[in-house]
Amino acid sequence: MVESYYLFSSGELKRKDNVVRMTAPDGRFKDIKIEMTRDIYLFGETSMNTKCLNFLSTNKIPMHLFNYYGYYTGSFYPKEVNISGNLLIRQVEHYTDETRRLIIAKEIIYSASYNIYRNMRYYHQRGKDLETQLDQLKALRKLISRAKNIQELMGIEGNIHQVYYTCWSIVVNQKIDFQKRVKRPPDNMINTLISFLNSLVYTSCLSEIYVSQLNPTISYLHSASDRRFSLSLDIAEIFKPILVDRLIFSLLNKKVISESDFDTESNFCYLKKSAQQKILKAYNERLEKTIKHRELKRHISYRRLMRLECYKLIKHLMNDKNYEGFKIWW
Repeated sequence: MVESYYLFSSGELKRKDNVVRMTAPDGRFKDIKIEMTRDIYLFGETSMNTKCLNFLSTNKIPMHLFNYYGYYTGSFYPKEVNISGNLLIRQVEHYTDETRRLIIAKEIIYSASYNIYRNMRYYHQRGKDLETQLDQLKALRKLISRAKNIQELMGIEGNIHQVYYTCWSIVVNQKIDFQKRVKRPPDNMINTLISFLNSLVYTSCLSEIYVSQLNPTISYLHSASDRRFSLSLDIAEIFKPILVDRLIFSLLNKKVISESDFDTESNFCYLKKSAQQKILKAYNERLEKTIKHRELKRHISYRRLMRLECYKLIKHLMNDKNYEGFKIWW
């Protein structure tokens, strides 16, 4: 079974025969079996050479880099091998045609907002008073179909999140200071958790896009950019309520993570290394958790659902089947 490797040690990453070896400054090392590796996450200060990068590229293994504070900085994306010129043309056509682009973008927001609504309904049914916010979310979701362009759609999405975040202080049993989303840099423990886990979902989606034939730079909700894999942002939007938000609620309510797991410097807040490791363990377990798929009639992991999302988008682009984003059904 292939798996993701999360490396926190500093040292040198290099090829050693048919494995990738991480060697620490004190001489200790860890060998990573290449045939058992899906992708690699680097959180320490690591040096490597082109021989190592060529080996990873040959074996189709993406590598995601994070800085000292746990913030995502970029990815090593191997040369694409699953290439389809026809699909690439279709991807571009659906981006440049405003009408076709808007259809996909609306479905992404509709699915993401549905998952947000189900999150809050879950807690409302368990005694949290969220009736007002649920009514507001229902009203905002009705506006999605009426959006005339991407800018208007993004405005509706922003309003949905504004209402959504007012629920968090009710859902979380710990005392939290969370009024709005602040990204660069995160200014409190909730914003830090969201940023850290969002980057993990983003990179997980990127790894799944890599094994499909989709080009990760051509997106529909987010604008295509020279400096980012924007399709990952699109697909991550659907899964963040399920993988990020639910995990944050669980970690905080079970007191796995608390204020003591954070450090602050000037105007920003960041996770301690020990907290990053706890969160990564919980996140990886969540990714491997399975659910019974209603259509496939078998158990599917959350990670696999990301790949299925790519395949559903491909079918839409190729005019095989209209795209329907993933929505919670349990």
